[in-house]
Amino acid sequence: MRIPISWLKEYVDINVPVEELAERLTLAGLEVETIEYIGLAPRQAAGIHVSSKVETTAQSGLAWDRDKIVVGAILEVKPHPNADRLVLADVDYGAEQPHTVVTGAPNLFEYKGKGRLSPPLKIAFAKRGATLYDGHQPGQVLMTLKPAKIRGVKSDAMVCSEKELGISDEHEGIMFLPDDALVGMPLADYMGDAVLDFDIKGGFAHLQCVTGVAREAAALLGVPMKRDVLTILDRAPVEVVEQPDFIELLIAGPDLCPRYSAALIRNVAIGPSPFWMQQRLLRAGMRPINNIVDITNYVMLELGQPLHAFDYHDLRSRNGGSKPAIIVRRALPGETMTTLDDQLRKLDPDMLMITDGGGSVAIAGVMGGLESEVTESTTDILLESANFNFLNNRRTSQMLN
Repeated sequence: MRIPISWLKEYVDINVPVEELAERLTLAGLEVETIEYIGLAPRQAAGIHVSSKVETTAQSGLAWDRDKIVVGAILEVKPHPNADRLVLADVDYGAEQPHTVVTGAPNLFEYKGKGRLSPPLKIAFAKRGATLYDGHQPGQVLMTLKPAKIRGVKSDAMVCSEKELGISDEHEGIMFLPDDALVGMPLADYMGDAVLDFDIKGGFAHLQCVTGVAREAAALLGVPMKRDVLTILDRAPVEVVEQPDFIELLIAGPDLCPRYSAALIRNVAIGPSPFWMQQRLLRAGMRPINNIVDITNYVMLELGQPLHAFDYHDLRSRNGGSKPAIIVRRALPGETMTTLDDQLRKLDPDMLMITDGGGSVAIAGVMGGLESEVTESTTDILLESANFNFLNNRRTSQMLN
């Protein structure tokens, strides 16, 4: 389990170095296997030995030079005079004059020749002498920016992709930052982070989330835990009814599903999730997909409660009814379904299924079905939050590999 320190700080004022926090958590039973640094340099490059009892390994990625890798703003994108697949980007990075760089980033081409951009595009800017990963080489190959002529135009700086910064493997385009990023700020100050990688052993499900770790950290550090997200229903209560007017709900396997909750959310717009959410998911080890899927994963990591979103209009009614149905039951003998990873799954009669009036739409607690997945055309979603038998979940997951 990976917990970014930036996320943990939303719940706990951390008043000790990251290394000391890792030691205290480990001695309390929350074993921190590694500390991964993103854009930051660890105190010791080879490893952190914070006590005679605890050994925590520091995984140091690329440390972003505070003077050479900063937040920039692309003011204008101009055609390259000698190459159709390259452009010239005028970048404000806090100096008296903007700096022009040559780039082939495809996500800049739509801005070519459109004059002064308003608002400018916030980006990560690397100056001459900065050390980055080579975005065109497989793996992580370091390079240092030097003056060069690219198709006859001088260039000694770079607008950066996520791969060049060591954030992800994405290198097809440069990384855009939110508008609140301050031009000239060291990138390490804006989005540098450390990630605690835990190996939690035993039956400690309450620790498998950010709030669970935050609760322990607050106790160990002697500081109060910020509980706003945990008390939202006290401040903004919702009506809970056994049979809502938007779904017919039946739990046919109560021994494996003691409680099933669903909410209908209308008029959603599918698109990318915010930059900060994508970065937190990446650091926690999950791939961003779209705003709805990302929100369900984010809440699961934050609170320890898995969620699943169905396209509401893909759910079918039962026995000619007027509204979609959700029936929670065991799989039928010989039943199959295609999961979100486009795999046809042969089901076992002891597996718990989420079904509608036409058949299975999800394997409870494991994976959703392809037929009811959220897509770009989704407008209304049924959001599932349920409690399933954990032993059955584990057995099902292992059987399906």
